[in-house]
Amino acid sequence: MHLEAGFSVTGGVTRPAVMGSVRGDHFKEVSPAVTPEGNIVMSFSFDSYQLEEEDHQAKGNPAKGILTFMEPVIEDPEPQDLYHGIYFAMLLAGVGFLLPYNSFITDVDYLHQKYAGTSIVFDMSLTYILVALVAVILNNALVEMLSLHTRITVGYLFALGPLLFVSICDIWLDLFSLRQAYAVNLVAVGVVAFGCTVQQSSFYGYTGMLPKRYTQGVMTGESTAGVIISLSRIFTKLLLSDETKNTIIFFFISIGMELMCFILHLLVRRTHFVRYFTARSREAAPEGKDVASHGTGYRVHHDTVTEEENGPQGDSPRESLGHETELSGSGAYVRFDVPRPKVKRSWPSFRDMMLHRYIVSRIIWAYMLSIAMTYFITLCLFPGLESEIRNCTLGEWLPILIMAIFNLSDFVGKILAALPYDWRGTHLLACSCLRVVFIPLFIMCVYPSGKPAFSHPAWPCIFSLLMGITNGYFGSVPMILAAGKVSPEQRELAGNTMTVSYMTGLTLGSAVAYFAYSLTSMSQNTCFHTEIYNSSLAVGY
Repeated sequence: MHLEAGFSVTGGVTRPAVMGSVRGDHFKEVSPAVTPEGNIVMSFSFDSYQLEEEDHQAKGNPAKGILTFMEPVIEDPEPQDLYHGIYFAMLLAGVGFLLPYNSFITDVDYLHQKYAGTSIVFDMSLTYILVALVAVILNNALVEMLSLHTRITVGYLFALGPLLFVSICDIWLDLFSLRQAYAVNLVAVGVVAFGCTVQQSSFYGYTGMLPKRYTQGVMTGESTAGVIISLSRIFTKLLLSDETKNTIIFFFISIGMELMCFILHLLVRRTHFVRYFTARSREAAPEGKDVASHGTGYRVHHDTVTEEENGPQGDSPRESLGHETELSGSGAYVRFDVPRPKVKRSWPSFRDMMLHRYIVSRIIWAYMLSIAMTYFITLCLFPGLESEIRNCTLGEWLPILIMAIFNLSDFVGKILAALPYDWRGTHLLACSCLRVVFIPLFIMCVYPSGKPAFSHPAWPCIFSLLMGITNGYFGSVPMILAAGKVSPEQRELAGNTMTVSYMTGLTLGSAVAYFAYSLTSMSQNTCFHTEIYNSSLAVGY
């Protein structure tokens, strides 16, 4: 018999705390202890793990004759994503945390007109990346301290606020001077960077607790944000020739979509599907069905093999009392409803937090370097250098088209990432490093000054297409595979750690992009009247 409970024996009467009896055999392995009041407490060992049946099977003994009584485990079946609604919601989540930043940089024609001759796109990109790096490190540190929902909600609010403020106060009402508007836009991008990065990092930890395809869905949503914003900008520019009016409409479309993503998140987080998987990961349950985690905390096991070996009375030399102890005068199975202990939550120590991150990083280091290298190369060129590639025939349409091609091909690459293929981390890292060839190719689209090596507008479009596909694929696969390399309870932390690597690559790439800007700042084609730009800049400042 293998039980674990307390019995108080006073005056020869044995009283179990909770009793519901079934006829059975005598209890064995009784361990008495005397309390200060003189009562005898007998402890019977019972748990959910090493049962006698397992002991006999491990020793090669037949399990014949073993009768096991346990409470039937009532467990909900694994929920299904009907009509792929949850996947669609996660795709829109990816749209939500990149859409605000894309809204600020995709209206490159408006920015070039209003802030002519400045490095506004480069400044916005670097501001976003620097703030985002701080935000993702902070989010990684607070992952055990603040709830997932709190972090995501704050991210949405920080994204919506600057979009509303800039679209109304700066673009529509024009309340600021040129210098003030320049600073307001950079501050707005910084606030958006903080909110969206906390939101993005939290979502990767969030989807790390769900099946793999949902991480791919979020990353596909990132590319979908670029596609939607590019198409929105193209249509608003085609429908209205006035730059101010079409930019206002463009921003309000972005605000409406961001609100839709936020509302959808509030609805989806309450679904049975999401609550099932997030609860299972937080309880550190394995991939299979875990009986112990869903039961009420007791099992009663009757070992008749021991009874056959020792006779009906079961004299055992290991009995410490020298005689058999019975419940209610006879052998009985007693049900004990053991309440689950209440665990008091506390913040982990700094040493424990660093140890957890070190353990996770040792497992997924190749995936971390792979995603960092992928986005480092991309940010060296996009959006900064691509926004400066111009043509006398296409004018300001060329950078818009190049960025739209990149966003569309990036979207295709992230869809291809859903194809099942188990990459090794080192192979992913090697493929990510090969993308460095795009840096000299794009530089030759703007250099030498005045007459670049690849002067035809088709060249940057082709390079942007190839760079977008490889960015979408090799930027998604490491994030998708990394969560599956760690245990379920470490998946949220793994998602956040991968986001730190992702943001590190973005930061270094943006820094290198400033060097690329020095190559393009004096390489304007003769068809662009730079003297007009400089004079307008002088008047504004």
